[in-house]
Amino acid sequence: MELTGEITPGRPLLVLAVKEEAQHLRTDLPVLLTGMGKVNAATALATVLARGPHPSEVVNLGTAGALRPGWEGTHVVGTVIQHDLDSRLLARLTGEQYGAPLTLPGDSDVVLATGDMFISDDEARERLAARAALVDMEGYALASVAAQAGVPLRMVKHVSDEAGEGADRTWRESVAECARHLAAWAEANTPYVG
Repeated sequence: MELTGEITPGRPLLVLAVKEEAQHLRTDLPVLLTGMGKVNAATALATVLARGPHPSEVVNLGTAGALRPGWEGTHVVGTVIQHDLDSRLLARLTGEQYGAPLTLPGDSDVVLATGDMFISDDEARERLAARAALVDMEGYALASVAAQAGVPLRMVKHVSDEAGEGADRTWRESVAECARHLAAWAEANTPYVG
């Protein structure tokens, strides 16, 4: 976890997983790098929100794999789900529902699936494509923590790969360009400087 800048009540907090995704940000907004995966994301955001003060909103910027053909570019996420939690089994065992889909503010119909696996095979991609358009490793955890803290969250993902064979290589090759697009979105859609 790495926090740059000071969190203040009137300004957003930009949250990204890794420095590669943040490499083109030139902002005076606070930036939190959480590390990859749901545990790192949840722990980092919960830690800074518990310390206070709360930002006006959390803006999660990051890369995502495309689960469906033709998906590219930058997308605002409307719903986030967990793809690696067996919610049905847990409900049968406990009578409680864990991991329900989370709806984010705004009017986007883009569904993001979050899990602690980097999706890089065609079978997994096809299975997930029935439920979501994009896949990442932090989104659901960040949305859950922000909701529990009562802090609004916007989630923006730029497609880095097709979540199939060779996705790991494609991510490494495309992350710098993705970071440029994410920085441009932040500059156009947040109080980026000043």
